[in-house]
Amino acid sequence: MFLKENIKNNTIEALKQGNEILISTLRMLLAAIIAKEKEKRYKISKVKPELKEEELIKESELSDEEIIDVISSEIKKRKDAIVLYEKGNRPELAEKENKEIKILKKYLPEQLSEEELKKLIEESINKTEAKEMRDIGKVMADLSPKIKGKADSGEVSKIVKELLTK
Repeated sequence: MFLKENIKNNTIEALKQGNEILISTLRMLLAAIIAKEKEKRYKISKVKPELKEEELIKESELSDEEIIDVISSEIKKRKDAIVLYEKGNRPELAEKENKEIKILKKYLPEQLSEEELKKLIEESINKTEAKEMRDIGKVMADLSPKIKGKADSGEVSKIVKELLTK
């Protein structure tokens, strides 16, 4: 709840400053959050049809953790777009996506360093007794709650694979 208010306030501030890239990025983020809330509201309404509209709205508000998931998803979309723009020889569009990623990352919790990440991954490998590549699912399942929003899942997956193939 706090995170959404922070994003709204920063959007208003960006409007006052006239910072176009910040305005468009934060508006897009708010739209993604609202879309996720509507999706959640729809699911709740199917399970609890007796709820009044106000109760439904209140219950479908995203927690800060859920908002972090939305932000992470938006960052991943931009990283995917950058790859495509670079392949298509459109560096100016890739640069815009990079700027948006920088803005979005400010709303994520502090990211784990590579050393901290490796330590957590090694702990999960030991805990799950993973020995080979087919155990990657067990490791990722154990690891996910510990690193949620604090590390790029692609990077995590890469390190897990490296450690399991040693």
